[in-house]
Amino acid sequence: MARQIPISRIRNIGIMAHIDAGKTTVSERILFYTGKTHKLGEVHEGATQLDWMPQERERGITITSAATTTTWKDHQITLIDTPGHVDFTVEVERSLRVLDGAIALFCAVGGVEPQSEKVWHQSEKYNVPKIAFINKMDRTGADFFGVLGEIQNELGANAVPVVVPIGKEENFCGIIDLVMMKAVFYDEDSQGTRFREEEIPADKMEKARKWRANLVEKCAEQDDSLIEKFLETGDLTQEEIIGILRKATMARRVVPVYCGSAFKNKGIQRLLDGVLRCLPAPNEIPPIICAKEQEANIREPTDDSPFSAVAFKIMADKHMGKLTYCRIYSGTLSQGDTVYNSTRDKTQRIGRILRMHANRQEPIEKAFCGDIVAIVGLSDTKTGDTICHEDHPIHLEAIEFPAPVVSISISPESTADNERLGEALHRLADEDPTFTVSFDKETNETIISGMGELHLEIIVDRLKREFNVSAKVGRPEVAYRETTTVATEGQGKYVKQSGGHGQYGDVWLRLEPLDAGGGYEFVDDIVGGSIPQNFIPAVQKGVVKAMAHGPFAGYPVVDLRVTLFDGSYHDVDSSDIAFQEAARIAFKNLFLKGQPELIEPIMSIEVVTPEEFMGPATSSICQRRGRIESMERKGELQIIHGMVPLAEMFGYSNALRTLTQGRANFSMHFEHYEAVPDALATTIVEKRRLEKKVR
Repeated sequence: MARQIPISRIRNIGIMAHIDAGKTTVSERILFYTGKTHKLGEVHEGATQLDWMPQERERGITITSAATTTTWKDHQITLIDTPGHVDFTVEVERSLRVLDGAIALFCAVGGVEPQSEKVWHQSEKYNVPKIAFINKMDRTGADFFGVLGEIQNELGANAVPVVVPIGKEENFCGIIDLVMMKAVFYDEDSQGTRFREEEIPADKMEKARKWRANLVEKCAEQDDSLIEKFLETGDLTQEEIIGILRKATMARRVVPVYCGSAFKNKGIQRLLDGVLRCLPAPNEIPPIICAKEQEANIREPTDDSPFSAVAFKIMADKHMGKLTYCRIYSGTLSQGDTVYNSTRDKTQRIGRILRMHANRQEPIEKAFCGDIVAIVGLSDTKTGDTICHEDHPIHLEAIEFPAPVVSISISPESTADNERLGEALHRLADEDPTFTVSFDKETNETIISGMGELHLEIIVDRLKREFNVSAKVGRPEVAYRETTTVATEGQGKYVKQSGGHGQYGDVWLRLEPLDAGGGYEFVDDIVGGSIPQNFIPAVQKGVVKAMAHGPFAGYPVVDLRVTLFDGSYHDVDSSDIAFQEAARIAFKNLFLKGQPELIEPIMSIEVVTPEEFMGPATSSICQRRGRIESMERKGELQIIHGMVPLAEMFGYSNALRTLTQGRANFSMHFEHYEAVPDALATTIVEKRRLEKKVR
C-alpha cells in the first residue's frame, strides 16, 4: 500500500481552549465543511460526532480527546478535539505532545480565560505553533479587538489579525480577508456552505486598510529581505504575505488571528485555509532527537527513516480490546510488524492498525510518517512509551502528567462486584495517567485519586455504565503533602539476631528541605566504603518507601534532599532488607525532628459575576480561606481573581449559584502547594492518627 497523500499535505492539529469557548462546535463545523459528516451536530442537542461518550452528551462538555481525519483542498487533516475543563487536563497534555500545530480558540466575550491561559502555556512547553480563532462574534458583548489585545498582553503572543469582523453581536455578518482584501459574506440558508467574496464596503474600507497595513508591517518585520520593499512601497504581495506568515508561525514568532461564529456557520472555511497556509506538515518539524543523552540518535521525519512512534493515549474498546493511540514520527508501520517498546524493553506484534473517527474505526494496512493511528496488539504499552524498530532503538521524549489532588474511598455495593471493581479500576487507570488506584492496608480501603470532583464523578459513572459495577464512594479528600522545614541528620540502625544469620544495617542520613516544587533528591556521599555500593540502592529504596506514607500525617513527602553520608555493615549479617529498614528508621526519626509541616493544593480561581453580586461572590472566596488577587470589569460583568485552598472548594458550585441567583460562574485550576495553618494542620493530623492512617 503506497502513501495516498504526500507528507507535505498533512496537518496534525488540535483545538484548545477554556471550557465553553466552542471547541466542539468548531470541530463539528470543520467535519461538516470538509465533507466528513453530512449533518451538523450540535452540543446542546447531544448529537455531536466527537463528543461520543454518554457523559459528554448529557453534560454538554468534552471529557476525552477525540481524533478524526478529514480532507480539505487536497490536504489530510487529523484533528484532535480536547477538553476545556481543568479536571481533564491530561487529555490536553498528551494531545499537545503529538500535534504539529494547534488552533487556540477564544470566546469573543470571555477573552483569555484561566484554562485558555493554562493550555497556551502547555502548548509552549511542546513548542507547538498556533493560529488563533476568536469565536462567538454573534454573542452580546463580543469584542474582537479587545480579545486581540488580551492575547497580546496576557499571553505575550505576537497576535496578527489576518481577518477582521464585519459588524458584531447580532449585526455580525461576515469578515474582511486582509490578505485578499475582500469582504466575505456567508449564506445562512445553506448553513454557511456557500459564501460570496465581494468588494469591501466603503464604510469598512478605512478599517480594512488600517489592519492590512498592520498585517503587512508585522510580516515585513519577520524577513529582512522584505523590509526594504515595505519601506519603499508600503505593501507586499499576497504570495509574500502568505509565505512569511507560514515561516513566522512555524517559528512561533507570529500567531495569525481569525474570527467568526461557529454556531452561526461563519468563518470556518477561512480558518481551515489558515491551517493549511500557516501550520506545519510533519516533515517541517525539527528532526526527532533521542531523549537519552548517551544515545546520539537523530531521526528525520521521513518514511525512509527507521520506524519510531509515541503512544499517547490508551482506550478500551469492547470489540477490539485495548487500543493504543500512536503518533508516528519516522518510518512506516504495517499490520503484522514486530516493534520494540524501548521504554519497557519489550517486543510486541502489531495486530491491527486503525484510523479513528471518534469511537468509530477504519482498518488500514499501513501507516506512514506523520500519521496518528490506533493500534491493536500493544498489550504491554503505556501512555508516553516509545515504540520503534528493534534494530534501531530510540527513546522519544515522554509525557509529564500532574499528580492527582483529590481522593475518595470506593467499595463495591455487593461482594459479587468486588473482583469486577478491581479489574475495572485498573483498566481505567491504564487509560488515564492522572487517575490512580491504591489500597490502604491499615484501613482496608481502596482509594481512587484524580484531578477534581468532576473527574472522579465521571469515573464512578463509567464504572456503572461501561463495566456494570455499582460502587459506594466516600467523601472527597484533598491530596495533602508533607515536608520538613529544618535540616536534620542522624543515625538509623537495624540489628536483629534470630539464630544463624542475623540482620544488620546502619546508616547516617541528612535531611534538607528543598524549595517548593523541588521534588526529591537522593545523594550518595559515602566515602571510604563504610557502606558497600551494592547496599546503596537498598538505602534509597527504604527512603522512598518511607516517603510514600510520611511519618507526620501519612501523606507523601515532597521537596526534600536526602543525603547518605556514613554508616557501617557486617560481613555476614548485612542485607538489602536490613539497610532498607535502617533507612526507614532513620528517615522517620529525622523527619519528625525537622519541624514537619502539612502543605495543601492551592487553586487559582476566577469568578465571573454581575456587579450586583460582587459582595457575596468576594465574600464566598474569603470565607473559604481564600484571598483576592485582583478584580476587573469586562463589559457588564466583574471578574474576580483569587487563590483558595482546594479543601474549601467542595460544593462551591452550588453555593455560588445560591448566592448569585445562578448568574455567576467560576473556573479554577491547580496553582501550587502552600503550608496549612498550624491549628488546622493539628486537627488533620489528629484525625489521621485516629483513623490509623499514620504508620
